[in-house]
Amino acid sequence: MTDAPPTTGLHHVTNICTDMDETVAFYEDALGWHTVKRTQNYDDPGTPHYYFSSTPEGEPGTNVTYFEYPNSQGAPGPGASHHFAFGVEDEATLREWQTHLRERGVRVSEIKDRTYFKSIYFSDPDGLVFELATEGPGFAHDEDEPGSDEIDPFERGYEN
Repeated sequence: MTDAPPTTGLHHVTNICTDMDETVAFYEDALGWHTVKRTQNYDDPGTPHYYFSSTPEGEPGTNVTYFEYPNSQGAPGPGASHHFAFGVEDEATLREWQTHLRERGVRVSEIKDRTYFKSIYFSDPDGLVFELATEGPGFAHDEDEPGSDEIDPFERGYEN
C-alpha cells in the first residue's frame, strides 16, 4: 500500500446518452430508480445533466448521472468504460431482476458464473452495458489473501 490519502469509495459514474427522456424511462421504469437531480453540465452549460439513484435521497455511492448529447455516438476502446455493475444480495435476487427486466422488454443475458459472483448483463437505450452481480462468494474464494496471486481462470476451469 502507498501513503495515498483515503477515499470513501465510488461516488458516482457519469455517462452520455442521446435521449434523456428514454434514459429517464429506463432508470425509472425498468430499474425502479429515482431521478434525484435535473440540472446542467457545469462544464458545458445548456447540456442536460440528470442524476439517478437507487435511493430517493441520492446518497454518494448510489448515483449514476448522464449528460445528453443527442447527435453523439460512442466507440468502445481505450478510455471508454466496458460496463459497470450494480450489486445484488444473492442469486435469487438476480433471478428476480432477470424476470423483472425481461417483463419490461429489456434483453437480458442468462446467469453467468464468474467464480467470485454470479451476474446478468443488459444494456441501456444507447447500448451501455450493465451488469448485476451477487455479493458472493467473494474474492477470497480461491485465495487466502485476495489479490496475492495471479489467477488463470481457464487453467482452473472457470470457463463461464
